[in-house]
Amino acid sequence: MSIIAVALFTATFVSCGPSAEEKAKMDERAKVISDSIANAISASMNAATTETPADTTAAPTATTAPAEEAHH
Repeated sequence: MSIIAVALFTATFVSCGPSAEEKAKMDERAKVISDSIANAISASMNAATTETPADTTAAPTATTAPAEEAHH
């Protein structure tokens, strides 16, 4: 009897899961989230390509040079 009870108990948990309707809702939600992330990345990439990068090779200006010397 206990073997049958364990088998029924196991079958109950295995058969439980999201229904087809719940799976469809989860898939739709995942698609909306995925599209939202893709749009955010695309917008970020477009913004990054339109901005001008800062010139990091420029010589230090007169206002920064004395401050650097003061620390030595």
